[in-house]
Amino acid sequence: MQIAQNSVVAFHYTLTNDAGEVLDSSEGREPLTYLHGAGNIIPGLEKELEGRESGEKLQVSVNPEEGYGETQPALVQEVPRDAFQGVANVEPGMQFQAQTQGGPLMVTVTKVEGDTVTVDGNHPLAGQKLNFDVEIAEVREATSEEVEHGHVHGEGGHQH
Repeated sequence: MQIAQNSVVAFHYTLTNDAGEVLDSSEGREPLTYLHGAGNIIPGLEKELEGRESGEKLQVSVNPEEGYGETQPALVQEVPRDAFQGVANVEPGMQFQAQTQGGPLMVTVTKVEGDTVTVDGNHPLAGQKLNFDVEIAEVREATSEEVEHGHVHGEGGHQH
């Protein structure tokens, strides 16, 4: 069966950046399972998997605009240290959920200088080209419930 709209796809992957550093991998774990066409994985990878079949291996490079987007400078902001009430020691690398006009946003602390904390609301992989080594493990038709809910159920998927 070929990967198409409303297929359930299970695949193994290794994600590297352009420097060859491994950023994520399914090695030693179950394959990643998703509902094709429901926006559950980044658009550039989903587009490249379209029409593929179980057992296929491929390498995919995804540019930022089809991955996690370009870095948006407006999402990098300096905030006062007292915005982190209840946190004794704010350090670079820490992540917090900020409440914004557009709703909740995960931010990462990038710098702490005195009473000023710099936070970045961009996805950690924004602005990066992503390189995937993929092996498709399984392709099946989605159930009507999976299509209705927009995600995979059962093994490798969502449990209600």
